Amino acid sequence: MFATVALLAIMCLTITTHADHHQPCHTHNMTGLMSVMTLKGEMKAVGSFTYDSVGRKLRFQSNESQPSNTSLGLDLLMFFEEGIFYEIDSKNQSCEKKKLQMSLHPFDIPDDAKFDSTMTTGCSCIEAEGLKVNIWTGSLTHIKGFYSMSVTMGCLPVSTFYFTDTTSFLFRNMDVELEIKDPDLLVVPSLCHGKPLEDTPEGTVHSFLHEFM
Repeated sequence: MFATVALLAIMCLTITTHADHHQPCHTHNMTGLMSVMTLKGEMKAVGSFTYDSVGRKLRFQSNESQPSNTSLGLDLLMFFEEGIFYEIDSKNQSCEKKKLQMSLHPFDIPDDAKFDSTMTTGCSCIEAEGLKVNIWTGSLTHIKGFYSMSVTMGCLPVSTFYFTDTTSFLFRNMDVELEIKDPDLLVVPSLCHGKPLEDTPEGTVHSFLHEFM
């Protein structure tokens, strides 16, 4: 049902143009909220994020007060440039340092993304009643699947669909502000200092997306 609703919502968008000369843009520094939902309607996580677009660093902390039994309790610090990330558990004072096999995430357009179309959500015929977005698509690495990103004309990601053989997710960014409000969130916390890089079991893929699978 939810998959049908999502597809209908996409079909209700007004397609305004289609071209292949567009080049992927790179978004700004951002602070905001993000929700992750499966297309079956299961809320996986809701929380705050801080993204450094220049240093390619991301902190995501899910809101454990979210009234959902299925909501994941996550505190992730991702260093996409270095190819490592930390899983932090402040409550239990534990930290794990792991290698990133896949750098894809819903806060920036990959360099190899393909421009699909420009659409308007809502109504373009009434001022302030529609949002014009570019749609970018591409294939997932390390797993079979593809993604579709909706990005504003100012290069702010609004939502991203990830479709795989086993499951599909909708990432939505909300209440976004173009600044890093708390730079300390992007600094490795003291409880993670000196942690060795954990071995990755054969066949395991670590990525921001895989944390919700």
